[in-house]
Amino acid sequence: MAINLQKGQREAIDAPKFTIGLGWDTNASSTGSAFDLDASVFVMGDNKKLIADEYFVFYNNLKSPDEAVEHTGDNLTGAGDGDDEQIKIDLTKIDPRVTEICVVVTIHEAESRRQNFGQVRNSFVRIFDPVTNADILKYELEEDFSIETAVEFGRIYKRDGKWKFEAVGAGMKGGLQDYLNKYN
Repeated sequence: MAINLQKGQREAIDAPKFTIGLGWDTNASSTGSAFDLDASVFVMGDNKKLIADEYFVFYNNLKSPDEAVEHTGDNLTGAGDGDDEQIKIDLTKIDPRVTEICVVVTIHEAESRRQNFGQVRNSFVRIFDPVTNADILKYELEEDFSIETAVEFGRIYKRDGKWKFEAVGAGMKGGLQDYLNKYN
């Protein structure tokens, strides 16, 4: 049975291989433009910076060089139930310099389309076993991010040799560029 997390809550991840599923629904846009939300992953070291540019995993770089983090591809519409995008994690392959994996979702071209996360609902991040499809952890974002165009859903981090997940739920107005500036 999955553990439902609250913002700020941390929980151990015992499985060496798991998948991160991200989902959301969008309200009908008054701007006339469709929503395109994108999941991105920052694979970082002790200094909270990318260990190399190639460790920024997103729709144009689907796999980290160590093959431990793999984005399954961009969903341009978010239509339908369940996960809209997924990231596969294999901690048995992770570069030894890695101590944190940050999962961010941004709205593509949010400024020109006049869109923000206040127009997005039913957002969640879940970690599940790819063999059984059973949820291990789930975090549903309940905040109203009325001006934010990017949200850090959660992070996976290593402490004392063990991996944990933290439900973050923190938004930024500057979109993906703000996170690139922060973590690069």
